[in-house]
Amino acid sequence: MKGTMTYPIFSDEYFMNEALKEAYKAFESGEIPVGAVVVDHNRIIARAHNSTQKLLDVTAHAEMIAITAAANFLGSKYLTECTIYITLEPCLMCAGALAWSQIPRVFFGTCDPKAGYSTYGIRVFHPKTVVRSGFLEPECAQVIKRFFLERRDLKN
Repeated sequence: MKGTMTYPIFSDEYFMNEALKEAYKAFESGEIPVGAVVVDHNRIIARAHNSTQKLLDVTAHAEMIAITAAANFLGSKYLTECTIYITLEPCLMCAGALAWSQIPRVFFGTCDPKAGYSTYGIRVFHPKTVVRSGFLEPECAQVIKRFFLERRDLKN
């Protein structure tokens, strides 16, 4: 058909790699290296990384910024046809915001045994929300580990 644009189909791994790129941006700017991308119909509509230091805002997590950017892009407070890819398991605040956004798919790279939402043992997401972990888990875990190892070395 004349004038019809076709887009390549990307994999979950592709989108998680894009989230990892955001995590490395955070790493380079001294932020805890967490990245997120929001995808709507196989197209990235929002990218973000932690910016709590830069913005002096404890709520400036990658997920929160990505939710706001995606909602602005769509002109809707609900992300009912989107997927979010996050390098680290969301904290309880971010999981709650994702639930309120009605996002149906949450994919994250590595678990956060200290502050991840699952450590609270409560159901945060709607029962129909697809939550999957372990996408590029070694790569996502490595950037976090490297960040904190370097921080410890600087203190010694």
